[in-house]
Amino acid sequence: MKVHLIKKQTIVEFIEVNSQSKGAFELFISIIKEADWSIANDIRSTFKSADILGNGTERVVFNIGGNKYRLICAYHFGIKAVHLFIKWIGTHADYSKLCKRGKQFEVDLN
Repeated sequence: MKVHLIKKQTIVEFIEVNSQSKGAFELFISIIKEADWSIANDIRSTFKSADILGNGTERVVFNIGGNKYRLICAYHFGIKAVHLFIKWIGTHADYSKLCKRGKQFEVDLN
């Protein structure tokens, strides 16, 4: 199934503040546009460094730009598409702080 990225504007806004991330996120978006996923493991087939989070969260962490940035998304396999909801975006250092606080399962930009 095709991937429907929800809240792409979040990435656009992040790039506005972090201009050096533009190329990395443009590459991510171009890969998402071509992705065809049927199960969660297909995410890892497309993005080898992606981490599927446990505890039934249906969340994935993407390493972007050679691990300079992290993107946490919730995913839902619908009838016609996979919905990928952006929940958090930041630098690798910001993500490390989030993990130290144990919040990577809870973040939500909405």
